[in-house]
Amino acid sequence: MNNRLYGNLIFELSKEGRRGYSLPRNHVGNYEIPASMRRTKDAELPACDELTVVRHYTNLSNNNFGVDTGFYPLGSCTMKYNPKINEEMASLPKFQNLHPLQPDNTVLGVKALVLFLEQALCTLTGLAHFTFKPYAGAHGELTGLMTIDNYHRSRGDMARKKVIVPDSAHGTNPASAAVCGLEVVEVKSMSDGTVDVDDLKRIVAEQGDEIAAMMMTNPNTLGLFEKNIPEIAELIHNCGGLMYYDGANLNPMLGVCRPGDMGFDVMHINLHKTFSTPHGGGGPGAGPVGVREGLQEFFPFVSPYNGNFCVMMRACAYILSLGAEQIKNVGPLATLNANYIKESLKDVYELPIDGLCCHEFVFDGLKDKSTGVTTMDVAKRLLDYGYHAPTIYFPLLFHESLMIEPTENESKETLDSFIAVMRKIAEEAKTHPDEVKSAPHNTPIGRVDDVLAAKHPIVTYRAMKNDEMKD
Repeated sequence: MNNRLYGNLIFELSKEGRRGYSLPRNHVGNYEIPASMRRTKDAELPACDELTVVRHYTNLSNNNFGVDTGFYPLGSCTMKYNPKINEEMASLPKFQNLHPLQPDNTVLGVKALVLFLEQALCTLTGLAHFTFKPYAGAHGELTGLMTIDNYHRSRGDMARKKVIVPDSAHGTNPASAAVCGLEVVEVKSMSDGTVDVDDLKRIVAEQGDEIAAMMMTNPNTLGLFEKNIPEIAELIHNCGGLMYYDGANLNPMLGVCRPGDMGFDVMHINLHKTFSTPHGGGGPGAGPVGVREGLQEFFPFVSPYNGNFCVMMRACAYILSLGAEQIKNVGPLATLNANYIKESLKDVYELPIDGLCCHEFVFDGLKDKSTGVTTMDVAKRLLDYGYHAPTIYFPLLFHESLMIEPTENESKETLDSFIAVMRKIAEEAKTHPDEVKSAPHNTPIGRVDDVLAAKHPIVTYRAMKNDEMKD
């Protein structure tokens, strides 16, 4: 955009001498700041009038995308609508102004809410105890693996340092295992996208005495239910290992089945995904870890405090609003929406694994590969039509992965509109492929150099001198 209020940085709108504030009169007297704490030169802050500032940040916010502005089918992330009653509850002053060092007798109500949430999560997952120390899903994974490691150490079983991870797993699984000082052993998937039990049997036979745990997501990252869980759990338990459940895909399981009943010993939950907190851009999050009876004594010390309380508060409000009667509908509706989109598009987008999916599914790009239009091109073209792109190029099992997760909240009308646009892009790929390959066309900026941005990020602003600006 050429309009300088839209396309420029706030620093570039700065004019020397302008200001949009006035400080109150000094009522506290003058105090000398120690020289060691004083700046040697003035801070490089923008000088703008209030109207310019308001317009600049309002326009920036209008360029942002979220579940409140449009359909957000980001697979594996569960970008579901967050009811505003949850926000109201989390925004109550007596919750917002809590301090972690308050005396216990001033936060008895808060402690009761945490206890309620633990009991609710235990009921929903089939596990016995939860810790709310972890601040995010990856932190929860690390906490869960440390719990497992502590368990084996307590038994003097120091050789158990290997974690089995499916080749379809979220990238955080092997990363968390590595950070925990454990070794990752990959188990292959079968052609139907589920864990190859024969390959798992081979691993257990060869390395069973060293297996600390197996990490699984169910449904997996292809949105497929792992139907061999009882056999898998028996294999791992019989060799002395524990089963870890990655709770990233818990959404379609709510009210349908429970990880604890399947044989999982430890799991984390992404409260910000499954239980309704606006997330993205690095936070806020919460990753409570649940365990079966007897393992709670092995929780590691990862924080002196419980995690983000407002995320926990939203989860409480979400569970109480739905109640036992309605929370059981979350999973089936998420599954219904995903299958509706999948079946409506599989004639123009390649579906590598047919059959019933759960809350999400994966296409392998366009069915017609002759156009040269890639998954990236489809994702960029979607932006022109006002939709956030699905997850692309994950999972790594397919070359042109395009993962779509509609969540249970979306209406049929929204899904139909998205389907129509996806079909239109598939047609454009045949009739006007260059238009798709050069998308987006209706956004403030076009395609950025992702590699350059990742290798050489510019995260601070440095005011240029006049001679630099001339160059």
